[in-house]
Amino acid sequence: MPDVSCSLAGTLGDGRTVHRWRLVAGGVRADILTLGASLHALAFPDRTGRQADVVVTPHAIEDKLTSARYLGATVGRYANRIAHGRVPGPEGPVRLSVNENGHTLHGGPEGFDLQVWNADPFRSAEDAGVAGVALSLVSPAGDQGFPGTVDVTVRYSLSDAGELRIDYSASTDASTPFNLTNHAYWNLSGNTRGSVGDHELYVSADCYTPVDTDLVPLPGPPRPVAGTPFDLTTARPLADVLDRFDDGQLALAGGGYDHNWVLRGQAGRLRLAAVLGHPPTGRVIECLTTEPGLQVYTANTPHDPHGGDTAADETTAGRPLFRHSGVALESQHFPNSPNRPDYPPAWLRPGHPYRSTTIYRTGLME
Repeated sequence: MPDVSCSLAGTLGDGRTVHRWRLVAGGVRADILTLGASLHALAFPDRTGRQADVVVTPHAIEDKLTSARYLGATVGRYANRIAHGRVPGPEGPVRLSVNENGHTLHGGPEGFDLQVWNADPFRSAEDAGVAGVALSLVSPAGDQGFPGTVDVTVRYSLSDAGELRIDYSASTDASTPFNLTNHAYWNLSGNTRGSVGDHELYVSADCYTPVDTDLVPLPGPPRPVAGTPFDLTTARPLADVLDRFDDGQLALAGGGYDHNWVLRGQAGRLRLAAVLGHPPTGRVIECLTTEPGLQVYTANTPHDPHGGDTAADETTAGRPLFRHSGVALESQHFPNSPNRPDYPPAWLRPGHPYRSTTIYRTGLME
């Protein structure tokens, strides 16, 4: 039966207290922080039985308020980019707070990742082998320019089978763009200094959304992955694409992936999205989701809004965060969907609650 415990993680400079919730089951340990409703650690054994934490994130709580803010966090109200910080509204365009090249990234300057969430433990009434922690937050109307007051709950649960499940739910009193994801960076070697080039990635998608110089999707339909570096329909070593600048799309992203894949299958139904494997250790994580898209980001620059600066004081387990030291698998609605009627809609409306589920299933490669 899963064990759930809580401890003090630290106090921020502004006096806010952050707690760590630990879930342990089936040889797997997950740590969840109330700051940003963040996945702070996920540890499981390799083929030799050696346990290691595979989440790349700062050890010091204060460091999560630096450029490392998104590592492991629940990001919102709108994960990824909204072009020019504008969305349509009933009385004309609504202007949002911007924080990246004149665009709104991951909810704006003061997104969900910087908030301290309320937390309560729970045990599944249907399955005694599932337990977890539910984190809740109220985002008031006008938060970062977004309309409507939103009540959000993120439930992390761990099963005896080694599945970390994230269930998102939300309601609002006025229509608002809404799109949550978890921004964990994975390095299955357990070595946060090491490149993920020796990892293999499969993504269940036949198309992706190409981007412009600001990493906002280009006009027009998604492009087929066939015959491109974006074809992950067969597991591909990430070394094939890291530091490649001969492909225009990889070059725009800084020599790797920072793109949205259009997942196969029906959105709203839980299905396999991606498989990340590490042949040297045998560790593997399968990502399942109800979302229509998956953003794959390979930490292409050492200092950007996603990652860190190798010369700065940002650390992971007391060490600098290095380029390509992790890969994020962000289940999501497509970037800029509120301005793209050709994309799956990403609006939360009164009387129509938001529901989304993503599972990270740990295991060993065959």
